[in-house]
Amino acid sequence: MFYRGGGGGGGRYTDGADGREMGAKRQRLAPPYDQGPSFYGTPSGSSFMYNAPAYGYVGQPPPFPVVRLRGLPFDCTETDVAEFFRDLDIVDVLFVHKGGKFTGEAFCVLGYPLQVDFALQKNRQNMGRRYVEVFRSKRQEYYKAIASEVSGGSPRRSVPRSKSYDEGKDSAEHTGVLRLRGLPFSAGKDDIMDFFKDFVLTEESIQIIMNSEGRPTGEAFVEFASAEDSKAAMAKDRMTLGSRYIELFPSSLEDLEESVSRGR
Repeated sequence: MFYRGGGGGGGRYTDGADGREMGAKRQRLAPPYDQGPSFYGTPSGSSFMYNAPAYGYVGQPPPFPVVRLRGLPFDCTETDVAEFFRDLDIVDVLFVHKGGKFTGEAFCVLGYPLQVDFALQKNRQNMGRRYVEVFRSKRQEYYKAIASEVSGGSPRRSVPRSKSYDEGKDSAEHTGVLRLRGLPFSAGKDDIMDFFKDFVLTEESIQIIMNSEGRPTGEAFVEFASAEDSKAAMAKDRMTLGSRYIELFPSSLEDLEESVSRGR
C-alpha cells in the first residue's frame, strides 16, 4: 500500500519476486520497496534524512528497510516506537509475542534503506527507564514474525477484554461516528473504506488523526450515514486490517474535532 503522506492511499505486501500476495491475514501495509529511494515521496521541509541520494544497486533491489528492537517496556505502544524514532518515517511496527505474552521485541519498518543507519544510532538509548537495543534485520525475519503473530492469534490487540468493557461499548450511545484505534501507520482512507466495505463511505467521512508533527497516530474517526449504521459497524470491532486488530469505539463529532485540534 502506498503511503501518500498525511494518511492517503494504500496497497499490500507481496511475497517474493512473483508478486504473490502473502494471504488475506498476512497482508501488511507498506509502500513498494523497489520503486526508488524514497517511498513516501518528498515530505514538506528539507532534511538530509529525507533527501536521500539515488541508490546504486545494480541488478538488485535496495535492501528492505527494517530493524529489530529488543528490551522494550512491556506497556510499549506503536506511538512510543514512533516517538523513539521521531526523526524517521515509520511504515509499520510489529510487536513480537510468545505464548500470548509480549516478549519486549518488535520489528520496525522504515521509509527507505538509508534510514536504517540512523535507526541503528538509537541502539542502547532509553525508552522510559529501559534502554532499547536496535539491530539490523531482514525482510524474511519480518515476514516470519508476521506469520507467527497471525497464526498464533497473539497480536497485542487480540487480548480479550473483560465482560464489563464489552458491555460498556454495547450500551454506549451511537451518534453515527466511530473512533478506530490500532491502525497501521501506513493505513490510508481507502484501506478504512475497504475495512467497512459493507457500508457506504466517502473519503470526506474519514478523518485520520495526525500528531503535531503531521505523523499518523494510529487512530481515525469515521462518520457513517446514520447511528444505526455505526452501531452495525461495531461488528467489525477487533477484526483485522492486514494483521492488526482494530478496536472500535462509539464516538461523536465533538471527540473528532477535539482530536484534530490536539494534533495542530
